This record gives sequence, C-alpha cells and structure tokens, in this order.
Amino acid sequence: MNLNKAALAEEISKKAGVSKKDAEDMLAAYVSIVTTTLQAGNTVNIAGFGQFSAKTRAGRVGVNPQNPTEKIQIPPVTVPKFKAGLALKKALKSGGAPVAAPQADEPAVEAEAPAAEPVAPEAPMTEEHTPEAPQM
Repeated sequence: MNLNKAALAEEISKKAGVSKKDAEDMLAAYVSIVTTTLQAGNTVNIAGFGQFSAKTRAGRVGVNPQNPTEKIQIPPVTVPKFKAGLALKKALKSGGAPVAAPQADEPAVEAEAPAAEPVAPEAPMTEEHTPEAPQM
C-alpha cells in the first residue's frame, strides 16, 4: 500500500482516534514545522524514527545534456536529507514487524550491542607462506 498525503491523514485519524479533518490539520502543521525548521538551518530529530536536516551541495561544473561539448556551471543548492533512526532500521530489517519508537518518558538510547563473538585464530604461517615485504 502506497500512502499519499490524504491516505496518511486517514491512517493518522484511525490510529489517533481523531477526525479526518483534525488529522489533516496535524499533518499540515507537521510538514510546515519541518519545512520552516530546515529553512532556518536547523534539524528535526524524532527519536527512533530519524533526523531531517538540510545540506548544502557544493557548486560544480557540469555538462549540458543537449550539447555535451558545452560545460555549464551548476550553482550550490540546499537539499533536504533524512537519516533513518535505529528503531526504523530494525523494523525494516525484521521483515516488517512494527517496532515502537521510544515514548517521551523512555530513554532514546538503546541497550548496548552484544559483545562480538571471538574469532578463531588463523593457522600459523610457515616460512614458505610468509608474504614478502613490499619493495620500495
């Protein structure tokens, strides 16, 4: 199922138990807040979901696709960037099983990762298998 803005508002209204109009207003407010925050050069971080930020891509010299021999100057531009959070990454890796984002009163930091398993040592090298030092 692909969600457009109207379908997302409908899903929000079902999950939050509010009217569809209220959900549309909430979604419009969210989009407006994120947009103005990024325009101001700040970031929006939603714990467990991800971080929205704005990045300035440097100007560069490009090629005119209609005339490949002509070089054109591409100016610097500010573009939106999204970095997925840990809970979202885990939800996608687990095959679609929903993983709830931390609530406001829960710590956003996950438990430490399990310790790596010890690696078996390689067989000792003999003189005939020892690599030579690079020649300089």
